[in-house]
Amino acid sequence: MAGRFWSAFHRYIEFLRAGKIKTMDKTSRQVPKQRELEEIVRTLLYEAKEQGADQAEAAVSHDLGLSVTARLGDVENIEFTNDRGVGITVYRNSSKGNASTSDFSASALRETVRKACTFANYTAADKYAGLADAGRMATAIPELDLAYEWPLATDAAIGIAVECEDAARDYDKRITNSEGATVSSNSGVRAYGNSHGFLASFDKTSHSVSCVVVGESEGDMQRDYHYSAARDPADLESARSIGKRAAGRTVNRLGARKIKTTNAPVLLAPEVARGFLGHAVAAVSGGAQYRKSSFLLGAHGKKLFPGFFQIFERPHISKGMASAPYDAEGVATEDRDLVVDGVLQGYVLSSYSARRLGLESTGNAGGAHNLIVPANAEDLQSLQKQMHKGLLVQELIGHGVNPVTGDYSRGAAGYWIENGKIAFPVHEVTVAGNLKELYQRISAVGNDQDIRGGIRCGSLLIEEMAIAGA
Repeated sequence: MAGRFWSAFHRYIEFLRAGKIKTMDKTSRQVPKQRELEEIVRTLLYEAKEQGADQAEAAVSHDLGLSVTARLGDVENIEFTNDRGVGITVYRNSSKGNASTSDFSASALRETVRKACTFANYTAADKYAGLADAGRMATAIPELDLAYEWPLATDAAIGIAVECEDAARDYDKRITNSEGATVSSNSGVRAYGNSHGFLASFDKTSHSVSCVVVGESEGDMQRDYHYSAARDPADLESARSIGKRAAGRTVNRLGARKIKTTNAPVLLAPEVARGFLGHAVAAVSGGAQYRKSSFLLGAHGKKLFPGFFQIFERPHISKGMASAPYDAEGVATEDRDLVVDGVLQGYVLSSYSARRLGLESTGNAGGAHNLIVPANAEDLQSLQKQMHKGLLVQELIGHGVNPVTGDYSRGAAGYWIENGKIAFPVHEVTVAGNLKELYQRISAVGNDQDIRGGIRCGSLLIEEMAIAGA
């Protein structure tokens, strides 16, 4: 491993000398303090008032990041990011105008507000437009432990990436190629304020390590991956563990075959189960509802899932990947039971979509926050036994989802299960059905929750799906 690291490090030095990457001095690596961004928001709101806006809201962000990719023991990519942005939205006589810039200078801020106010003169009046209700603004900002800096020097990041990929490449002689291992670290600050007098900010971080490798045996070639993501770098899996799991998943897929077209039970692994449920969340969003572009149109109060099935929104989980003290409009986020005993309790609403539907905001401008699906079963292996025979899906491919009708058809890869055990790997099949029916057919939720995203769900066992194969 040491030889590969120094090879990669020397390539990094060559990149520097060739000017292919730019270093940042110590000052430019520091994310601005929250109060600095809050002051920019104050400036924007004051300028909007001076220019005659009835209402205004402003958001400012600044993000710094480092991403390093090593491939075949060499540095393939090093990227530093230093992104910042300002957005101002004004309302005048129910007309809306917005503008944005990445320039934080006083003159640029004034010009951005001026543009937003000018645009408002040309947009049509919309009686539903405007800020969220003043009484819904967050008054207490909970500490959610969203920011954990990772003081990662570039050479250290290279070392982690090389170690991760080495673990994968050394795992089995059938690992013949690699798409690389990537180490990423990002930190940022968000500030938001509006003319109701609301002004708040918080900082957050996200870190990840991933690896993708290719295996080959007897003319068959397969690829697979594994990754770890967390707010706190101390919560990441070790680089070697990530590499080994990526390689293990790849080797296990070698010898994959098609199966005959059939109807059978399907078990979704946690990493794909959350996306499967994400279609339901999108369908009950306010935008989909008022535009009438949802297969769950008017579903409030209806039973969408089996009686054991629950979805809880918990925005204040410490270190949660989708945690937030308030939404994108300053509305306080709160615990909420979205689905109880299979019945939808309400929609996912911003203030605008709520007004269009004659309802109130649910504090979801910008999306839902940490949706949790409680288990009623054990882990993936126990669900395999419960399924007895069927398809275990570990990867879904393509975008064959119709959000209006709920028709679902996606390519899949995974394993065929016989007598509760893996019989052989499967590829080049399609799983299909209608989501309204498929959600009703969920028979079990595993306790092996994937917490790397905004939907925390374990394995999902579906009683039957159409499987198109050979």
